[in-house]
Amino acid sequence: MELSRKTFWVVDVEGNGANPPEIVEIAMVEVRDLALQSRRMEWLVKPKAPITPQVTRIHGITDEDVAQSPDIEDIADDIMTWTNEGRIIGHNVKVELDAISRAIPDWRPAMAIDTLKLARFAIPGRESYSLKNLGTDLRLNSIAARESGKAHHSALFDSVLTGLLFCHLIPRLPVDRHQSALEDSDIMNSAQGKFLL
Repeated sequence: MELSRKTFWVVDVEGNGANPPEIVEIAMVEVRDLALQSRRMEWLVKPKAPITPQVTRIHGITDEDVAQSPDIEDIADDIMTWTNEGRIIGHNVKVELDAISRAIPDWRPAMAIDTLKLARFAIPGRESYSLKNLGTDLRLNSIAARESGKAHHSALFDSVLTGLLFCHLIPRLPVDRHQSALEDSDIMNSAQGKFLL
């Protein structure tokens, strides 16, 4: 089976605005055989530092929302079970790699496919490769809203949208380019320079 049709987990995180940011929301969506699957997980997470008003304006999550939520250590085993040494996908996936690896030092995926890079291969010459603009232009936003019941900057919405984008981009490439495009979009690939050492 070609790599693009194997199982991936799309991961998205939202942060608290600290430097470096702590995770306040995380979602994971399974993609297999170039289709979204029913296995989806999302958590609000209580950070150690307060959520800044600036990021609350973006994702809408407040300190009150996460006051009774688990710490990241409480859900680390679940995240490790599904994604450690597996294949993950994210839009500008380095953000997810940074945040999760800081919070869970033993976590390390085998691949980290960046749909931002993948979109540049599949749809060259665009002015914007933001997730929101790609979702709008490819008519995926309304599907993501229906599938997730959420809106932009919700971790579940963004992970569903990123999964839909991945499933949309791969078929736009010639079949003989699928493998190389995924390898080139994998920021864990040694040719890209190892992210986690």
